[in-house]
Amino acid sequence: MAKRMEADSIGVLEVPVDVYYGVQAERAQRNFQITGHQMNPAFIRNLALIKEAAALVNHEAGLLTADRTNAIVKACREVIDGGLMEAFIVDPIQGGAGTSANMNMNEVIANRANEILGGKKGAYDRVHPNDHVNMAQSTNDTIPTAGKLTVITLMKPLLDELRHLETALFRKSIEFADVRKMGRTQLQDAVPMTLGDTFHGYGMLVRRCRKRLEKSTEEMHVINLGATAIGSGINASDYYEEHIAEKLSGLFGETITQAEDLFDATENLDGFVAVSGALKACAVSLSKMCNDLRLLSSGPRCGLHEINLPAMQNGSSIMPGKVNPVIPEVVTQVAFLVAGHDTTIMMAAEAGQMERRS
Repeated sequence: MAKRMEADSIGVLEVPVDVYYGVQAERAQRNFQITGHQMNPAFIRNLALIKEAAALVNHEAGLLTADRTNAIVKACREVIDGGLMEAFIVDPIQGGAGTSANMNMNEVIANRANEILGGKKGAYDRVHPNDHVNMAQSTNDTIPTAGKLTVITLMKPLLDELRHLETALFRKSIEFADVRKMGRTQLQDAVPMTLGDTFHGYGMLVRRCRKRLEKSTEEMHVINLGATAIGSGINASDYYEEHIAEKLSGLFGETITQAEDLFDATENLDGFVAVSGALKACAVSLSKMCNDLRLLSSGPRCGLHEINLPAMQNGSSIMPGKVNPVIPEVVTQVAFLVAGHDTTIMMAAEAGQMERRS
């Protein structure tokens, strides 16, 4: 494979000649072979959105020429529309608090912008990854902001599904209003109730989970763009600090506001912990509901068998006709995964030191 030579502050490295990433992404790919997966596409698109907003504001501030701005914006639009995805090669787990992800984006946008302006990949004479694409930014404000936009992006379909589930459960509570069943405590017979009572309780549980997620996601609309490295705004113009949130809001399609204290917003990631906690609470609640459904459907001959769950697939390779409650089971497995992610997020937020977040 043909190579081109690129240099950074560490030295010179070979990079495949036709790729849009550069030397720093190449180093990161070699250093962080952890999961073998690409960064989340929504995160990549939102990071490109930030680069577009930054270029537009820097141009308005008189710091970025029109030709460079137009080329950067066009390159960002290609990424936002799903193009150039193969160029984002950095593993999601990476040292440096996101510097590799930020530079991977800066290099891709710069190389594509150079092409648009008639230059070659790796030259960076027309558009430079740091000087132009990353102007007025730092990894410490772009990566947390991209993360917050991604939480908002990914939360929308989850909330939609929870609304559908909530409606379905309340509908079932009406359908089962006259179906008598035994209420149980410690799995022992207690007092009578209706199946409608049970499902109404599930509906209220899901509604509460949805509202908790909506509330925690509100914090994700407060960002630290303009803070740059530690919160002081070093290397960012006053115009940039005053207008970047408004510009990003217009591009993102929702109101995004700049944090009142940029030092606090740069140092602390408790908002992510709050969202993750709400997700864990939702996962635990859904798993508990599914455990109930598994017990209520147990049998069919020697168990409770007070409800019938739809048969989704065969349940055994050795017992013909056996059907397992695979949907409730997979919900519980997902709950375990969410709980593990919550622990990871909690530890990452706690592990930041001073002005560096983990």
